[in-house]
Amino acid sequence: MVFLGRCLLVVAAVRVGLTLLSYNRVRSLVTRHDARQCASMGELRRVAWGVAAAARFVPYATCLTQALSGQYILARQGNASKIRIGIERGTGEQLKAHAWLVSDNHIVLGGSIDGFAHLVDHGSR
Repeated sequence: MVFLGRCLLVVAAVRVGLTLLSYNRVRSLVTRHDARQCASMGELRRVAWGVAAAARFVPYATCLTQALSGQYILARQGNASKIRIGIERGTGEQLKAHAWLVSDNHIVLGGSIDGFAHLVDHGSR
């Protein structure tokens, strides 16, 4: 229950940060921890569950909000991860972007990358 409360605070703080600050500023705050180790699958599942559950209570907690929140929580534990940004293929004039949290080539948050073109990765690993 404490972990879920912590996730809720992080998701809400990141959402407010993305509203008031630039993405680059929020990303720099999220990645200020030295995170170099690989998280276990259990840790990745726990973070995915906690962030996804908390995001249900935070208005406009988009994929980017969730990915940054998960990255922060993992980094606080010393675990490396990266934010992957992509755009949906074949959307015509309308650009649809998506963000994933990736750790050691495992998608933690964001779902499948099928149908998306990879643009950039941001993060420690």
